[in-house]
Amino acid sequence: MSIRLNLSAIAFSVVAMSPLAVAQFAPTPGVNTGDTFVPGVTYQSDNPNYLNRNPFYFEGRVDWNLLKITTPTTPWEYLQRGIHNQDDLEDYPAAIADYQKAISLNSLTNGTCQIVKTAAAGAPSTTLNPAPCMFTPRLRLGHMLILDQPDVAIGLFKEVLAIDGLRLGVNSFIGEAYEIMAKNAKDEKSKEVFLEDAIEAFEAELAISPVTPQYTALTGDKANNEHIHYALAEIYAELGEKDKEAEELELYLEASQWHSDTYPWRIQLAKARLAKLPRPNIRAPRRAASSAAAQN
Repeated sequence: MSIRLNLSAIAFSVVAMSPLAVAQFAPTPGVNTGDTFVPGVTYQSDNPNYLNRNPFYFEGRVDWNLLKITTPTTPWEYLQRGIHNQDDLEDYPAAIADYQKAISLNSLTNGTCQIVKTAAAGAPSTTLNPAPCMFTPRLRLGHMLILDQPDVAIGLFKEVLAIDGLRLGVNSFIGEAYEIMAKNAKDEKSKEVFLEDAIEAFEAELAISPVTPQYTALTGDKANNEHIHYALAEIYAELGEKDKEAEELELYLEASQWHSDTYPWRIQLAKARLAKLPRPNIRAPRRAASSAAAQN
């Protein structure tokens, strides 16, 4: 069983990438130097062409030194310091503390954030109370905790899905967390339950990017997402379900013709494993059906 952590998937996640996005959570304005914009000195809230209190967070990384923030006060500011601590200083305990603080200030539990699912009618509002829930601190914190506290990581990833149910990769992270829990299980029954949960999560990942006739016509790909198929093959091998293991290896080899694999040696390994297993029938049509069910 292998554990795959894809940190690049969350490095620069953003929401509402409009020029308005930074305004609400910019630090206290510096000195406006007239018409000249000086990074770290002049802020968007000084610019009369930018609306203040825009409700949508810009969740990408901003250079911490340019923000000129002494002490964070908002969820966005704690997120930015957390990214700085994690990526620049490699101070992981401090990063975890900052992400936890950001989430505590942007929480569905205490009512300090809300999930926005519909667009406002007419002109966009410049205020929204409470502010929208952020997914980046939850993703980053989940990845930092996944090895030691996979159950906590799963809860964070599920909050991300509550915010954005179609965000690719998140169900895959949940599957990886369940794999870790299976690896650490104290008895075979618990291990089997966690592996079944992992299968469900990986299947959910496939369901939101289904293989359809139109997709195949455009790309030639009949399987998609070789990493998920390989992960499922490993789980079925653990469970002793040889038919399903072979099925997933077939799908993996099909998909790997169209998508690069970070670990190309797995292609030869999959072929060698498949040669010892019963040959399955490809079940790509069921993937599309699963996606349709997931949308309803």
